[in-house]
Amino acid sequence: MGNALRRVAFSGFVLFVVSLLLFFLTRAIPVSPARIVLGADATEEQVAVFDRDLGLDRPVLVQYAGWIGGILRGELGNSYITNRPLGAQIAQSFPITLELVCLAFAFALIVAIPLGVLSALNAGRAVDHAARLFAVIGVSIPGFWLGLLLIVQLAVPTGLFPPGGYVPLSRGLGAHLNSLMLPAFTLGIHYVAVLSRLTRSSMLDALSQDYIRTARAMGLPAPLVWLYAFKNAAAPVVGVAAMSFGYCFGWALIIEQVFNIAGLSRALLTGIRERDYPLIQLITLIITAIFIAANLAADLLNRALNPRLGAATQ
Repeated sequence: MGNALRRVAFSGFVLFVVSLLLFFLTRAIPVSPARIVLGADATEEQVAVFDRDLGLDRPVLVQYAGWIGGILRGELGNSYITNRPLGAQIAQSFPITLELVCLAFAFALIVAIPLGVLSALNAGRAVDHAARLFAVIGVSIPGFWLGLLLIVQLAVPTGLFPPGGYVPLSRGLGAHLNSLMLPAFTLGIHYVAVLSRLTRSSMLDALSQDYIRTARAMGLPAPLVWLYAFKNAAAPVVGVAAMSFGYCFGWALIIEQVFNIAGLSRALLTGIRERDYPLIQLITLIITAIFIAANLAADLLNRALNPRLGAATQ
């Protein structure tokens, strides 16, 4: 329990440091958002009034304290450009990106782990060679290029999938899932390749251990031996899978642009283009928090799978 609490506390500290750096970096942009809102013809006096009204003329640390304090109180702030609450915008765009990432990640796990185990159990055979070839191709193909290829060669000619856009669940489950099939496949195929290769190598290492040879010599059924091996091979897979889940949010921003999905990517790009500091900070902080939480969950799960990890750090 003590180790878990220390990990949670350290994750919170990392998130605090990232938020501080993020805030300072956005403030390093020399041009005031007033130039976007008021226009290029705005006078210096008008810009000064704008900055004063939004508190941009205060010391950066004072601005940070007010921003992070509002976040901790659940007050996400307002857009500098539209003056609308950011909570409504995030509530509209974040679930779309989260659903896309979860579908892609589930697809990656469902395909990669069985494929990696099957490849390890048939090392050197045709199945193993095919799986390794697939992994090399999956890692090598850029996601944005694959997405464009699927649109041009599959969605447009056949009409089986929409070439872009997001269909809300209110218009039917089938149409909703169909609109996410190609984006989820495009986003997940890279991690299928990465996780299947890691599962294969980790499983091969576990199968070569003395305890596996002893279990086989004792006449244990092959499926039970494989289960023991997989339990010990799972630790590195869990760690990389957690990082992959966090990375998915970064890649999802690109895939959403390819398939014209109005998720976090559109909100983030709009914020960058318009120098909407609160929007940029909030979206980046959300993605960072997810990445840190995923790695924390992986660490705690690894300790549950292998209690020796927790004992070694005490």
